[in-house]
Amino acid sequence: MRQLGYQAVDHVVARWKGLEGDRPWQGASRADMEALLHLDAPEEGTDPGELMEEAVAQIFPYAGRIDHPRFLGFVPSSPGWPAVLADILISGHNCFQGTWLESAGPSQVELTVLEWFREWIGMPAGGGGVLTSGGSAANLLAVVTAREEAGWPRRPVVYVSDQGHSSLRRGARIAGFRPDEIRVLPTGADRKLQPGEVARALARDRDQGHTPVMVCANGGATNTGTVDPLGELAQLCREEGVWFHVDAAYGGFAVLTPEGRQVLEGLGQADSVTLDPHKWLFQSYECGCLMVRDPVKLESAFHISAEYLQDTALRDGQVNFGDRGIQLTRSFRALKVWLTVRTVGRQALEDAVGQGMTLARQAGARIQEEEELELLHPPALGVVCFRYRPGGGSRDEGALEELNARIQDRLLEAGDAMMSSTRLAGRYSLRFCILNHRTRWADLDHILDRVLAEGRALVAESEAS
Repeated sequence: MRQLGYQAVDHVVARWKGLEGDRPWQGASRADMEALLHLDAPEEGTDPGELMEEAVAQIFPYAGRIDHPRFLGFVPSSPGWPAVLADILISGHNCFQGTWLESAGPSQVELTVLEWFREWIGMPAGGGGVLTSGGSAANLLAVVTAREEAGWPRRPVVYVSDQGHSSLRRGARIAGFRPDEIRVLPTGADRKLQPGEVARALARDRDQGHTPVMVCANGGATNTGTVDPLGELAQLCREEGVWFHVDAAYGGFAVLTPEGRQVLEGLGQADSVTLDPHKWLFQSYECGCLMVRDPVKLESAFHISAEYLQDTALRDGQVNFGDRGIQLTRSFRALKVWLTVRTVGRQALEDAVGQGMTLARQAGARIQEEEELELLHPPALGVVCFRYRPGGGSRDEGALEELNARIQDRLLEAGDAMMSSTRLAGRYSLRFCILNHRTRWADLDHILDRVLAEGRALVAESEAS
């Protein structure tokens, strides 16, 4: 057992040591993967050491290196070593953390971690929550809790921004809201949800016999990193008697920095907040979180009693985390955060988060300096949206989209960088999401050099043909 454990750890250490020299991404077709990996279930076993070697050589290479310093697509994750060590202990001890009876120690650690989060985001004393698999699950729990708090009203409505994460609409549909009961509100030129627009939407729906249940705002929109005016929206929702939720899945931990606290002012006034420690708190998958001002409302929404759980009745302030969400069987996720914070300290986490925001500003500044690059939205938190735009004349949007998509493909195929794309007001945008504690300015500078080089080469090829 020790020999195999050392073998596994050695593989992970070797991977981390060689990560910067590796490709950020490598993919393959379904046919190629089936030819390489598909097999019938064997009747006889094989040495696990040999199988680990096979997995490292043939399975893991065909996946994104999400923690690579030049993996800037979607919303990446770059766990630290304390989180990986915690995962080993979590798997080995295999704690069931659905009830206090079966996990008093792990449950207290989760309460401690949630209290850290409560203090960081500025939620009042008494707030709490639950760790989840990720932001999608946390958003679903928030929608269900808001629905329960509203008492399952007739003709309910939930409101999301046109920049809101897709999991909010998915969660609303799972929670029983029909598509015509989900309002997608337009944002302004700054891509922020406007309190006046929200107020008008609430009034319109009430006039038509609907019951507003929940307003969902962004604490760092996935597209652009934009933060809605949280304090104003919180006040509006209090006056209107509507649940106010903030999806701060990746952006919420920017509150560790002075700049982030200013940008996210009002976050703690929300009724509920989604956070994802496996994003900007450098945890391994899966580790999300839902924070609520009143955990009793969370428990009221999800607690279901059963005869076979009669031994788990609570006393003296104990918490059954299985009563705060959809999972009764849940792992000891809090150990990852606990071990990370206690190992490196809060200041190191602040520095790492702050570095991402600084790099985003630097990238935005260089993009603005380059005549052939166009900044499509001001850098926000760790997100930068831009595109290549050739000098010497304008091009239509279709041509610019095709050109930038080809630039993106070329960088991906060359193994230089993994960037995802998005659309802003219909325009195709390249996008950096800089959350990795390994990423340095040299990485971003190199990628921008490559975007310029590939853009020029493609234009030259087009003109020659």
